[in-house]
Amino acid sequence: MVDDEPPIVHLARSYLEREGWTVLAASDGGEALEIARREQPDVVILDLMLPGLDGVEVCRELRTFSNAFVVMLTARSEEIDKLVGLAVGADDYMTKPFSPRELVARIKAILRRARVSTPAAPGLDVDVSRRIARVDGLPVDLTRTEFEILAALVRDPGAVVDRAALLASVWGPGYNDDHLVDVHVANLRRKLGDNPEHPRFVETVRGVGYRLAAV
Repeated sequence: MVDDEPPIVHLARSYLEREGWTVLAASDGGEALEIARREQPDVVILDLMLPGLDGVEVCRELRTFSNAFVVMLTARSEEIDKLVGLAVGADDYMTKPFSPRELVARIKAILRRARVSTPAAPGLDVDVSRRIARVDGLPVDLTRTEFEILAALVRDPGAVVDRAALLASVWGPGYNDDHLVDVHVANLRRKLGDNPEHPRFVETVRGVGYRLAAV
């Protein structure tokens, strides 16, 4: 939780810890980023008006290395502030004064989203809702088709997805060109830095299809 008002941090912490969550607090933007890099939190509750870096800059920087959900909690209630916050990567926006119970409910709701898959292999994270893939923490620039293939494989790491299922999932019914799948999988592998002979991520199951390597 990033806020420079101790009473607000204390109030929110008391409710959040009742849910069994570990709460770390920062009072300014620089400290928040340092903690986020070190601890890799699941959720960041972020005030906009902070000493040093403001909440918008913190959120923008956070998005370069973290997939954490971001809930902005601020006294700024103008629509433009909300739009800016959401534009730089916030997932939700609450204004002060706030209900701690509502904050807990909103966090529970966003944690139920299929935001980030459990890494299917060490070094690979896929953010389905934001359509972002990262390898070793660095974003990978994928086409729509390449990302859809990866998303289809991520749904069940370790399970084989045959070419017909990939065609139906990515291109829609009526496609029966296995070569189309193979070409796009080859491009996907190249962008992920995968070696087809010794893959880290996308494995070939000969005569059937592909699977994402399980942890």
